[in-house]
Amino acid sequence: MQDPLSQTFSALADPTRRAMLARLSQGEANVSALAEPFLDEMSLPAITKHLQVLERAGLITKTRKAQWRSCKINGDGLKHAADWMEHYRVFWEESFDRLDAYLKTVTAKNPPQGEGEENA
Repeated sequence: MQDPLSQTFSALADPTRRAMLARLSQGEANVSALAEPFLDEMSLPAITKHLQVLERAGLITKTRKAQWRSCKINGDGLKHAADWMEHYRVFWEESFDRLDAYLKTVTAKNPPQGEGEENA
């Protein structure tokens, strides 16, 4: 069994599942509505498997009222991945800040040719 974070990233690795999540970010939808854009490319059982992967990863929740099967996005599942990535966002921002500071010192010492020279 995979850890929850691995399940999340595995679920997000597929473009069909990311498209389904994008649709659900606009609001709750039934399985038929989620399946509609993909029916030319895949079967309903394949779509159901994609939804099961998203549900096992904790990215969506499904409810059932009679024949109506509704899905909605589960923000908690995405929050765990976002929290994990936040550490790396901070790392990259700090790295870019250091690079920016370095480039400013190099540029100040060696201005591009033509800058700082007066036209004669």
